[in-house]
Amino acid sequence: MQLSELSTKKLHFIGIGGAGMSGLARIALSHGAKVSGSDAKDSSVVTGLRALGAEIAIGHSSGNIAQPDLVIFSSAIASTNPEMQRATELAIATMTRAQALALLMSGSRSIAVAGTHGKTTTTSMLTVALQTSGLDPSFAIGGTLTASGSNAHRGTGELFIAEADESDGSFIAYRPFGAIITNIEHDHVDFFATPGDVTAAFAAFIATIPSDGFLVYCFDDPGARALGASITSCRTISYGTGAGADLIVDQIELLPTASKARLVVNGKAIGEMALQVPGAHNVLNAAATVAVCRALELPLPEFLTGLHAFRGAARRFELKGQVHGIRVIDDYGHHPTEISVTLDTARRYAGDGRVLTLFQPHRYSRTQAFTPDFAAALSKADYSVLLEIYSASEAPILGVSAANIVDQMKSAEFQP
Repeated sequence: MQLSELSTKKLHFIGIGGAGMSGLARIALSHGAKVSGSDAKDSSVVTGLRALGAEIAIGHSSGNIAQPDLVIFSSAIASTNPEMQRATELAIATMTRAQALALLMSGSRSIAVAGTHGKTTTTSMLTVALQTSGLDPSFAIGGTLTASGSNAHRGTGELFIAEADESDGSFIAYRPFGAIITNIEHDHVDFFATPGDVTAAFAAFIATIPSDGFLVYCFDDPGARALGASITSCRTISYGTGAGADLIVDQIELLPTASKARLVVNGKAIGEMALQVPGAHNVLNAAATVAVCRALELPLPEFLTGLHAFRGAARRFELKGQVHGIRVIDDYGHHPTEISVTLDTARRYAGDGRVLTLFQPHRYSRTQAFTPDFAAALSKADYSVLLEIYSASEAPILGVSAANIVDQMKSAEFQP
């Protein structure tokens, strides 16, 4: 199927309410496609898609397949799903979420944001900075922009900004003009058995960038630096605090709810970032977007103004409310490294106050692989309460429990 054919096609999305799938459905609707879908439960996301014209059923049933031209599914959908089985019986074409995103990106000058951590925030930062600079990029993000409440948009400009999820290796389908690698670390152990497998997947992804394209990578991250420095097939731009980076960030000032840093290229200051989001990790995320700005030869002053306008993404150190002086923060971090930097940021945010954490591990396989690391990261809080593992469709692993993390901590409790 070609992108130009979408206006005449009917697409069915299995799991349409998911963070990634809902964005694709939104863009497909904007192309004029007829969209149907199903999800396990109703939600505000489903309500929003219905308002745009999508026909959505709650619950998965073979009866939901009403002769669409194409069925799109995510990696979370099993082959035993009744709608998948019905599509097979009727010989209806199927496409993975990654393949569908690649289709929507085709014809655009696409920038894919990849990395074990920081993808959603960096994609969101880049999108908002470009929008505030006067551009109208298309975008597909695995989270929701705080300002607009949207996770996807079909823009009028030539750029398409996409979050590239590496969890099942399918991001090699995107073939972007440019890419960001924020970091590379072992995760998704249900798919990547070893750290080397993760690196190989990122190498395969980078290999799809054309020779006239570019790769932006974090010089401070050992995994990203080792891989990025070895690339000769396209232009590369490194960023970080290290002296060897192409784009150096220094004079960093970390505030409770904001951050500042100077940008230096070839020993010369080229500008300053004033961010309305906290954390050293967000300084690096922002620097990655500045590197893209330079690669695209966009005006830097306008871009930096756009970066200042960014106020965060949903569930990324998001302030949900305050009661009796207690501030409640929601964060999606589910890897020990993410938890560690989040709690560092929370400590700065709390000042002299305490940091209390309520955490639910995500996936049995990840918990089993990183139990000591989870315990060390969560120990940065004054006290932690852990809920039992959220399976994310995984079968339980005998002997693996959130209680195992608590057993390795001094100030924590387990609430099954």
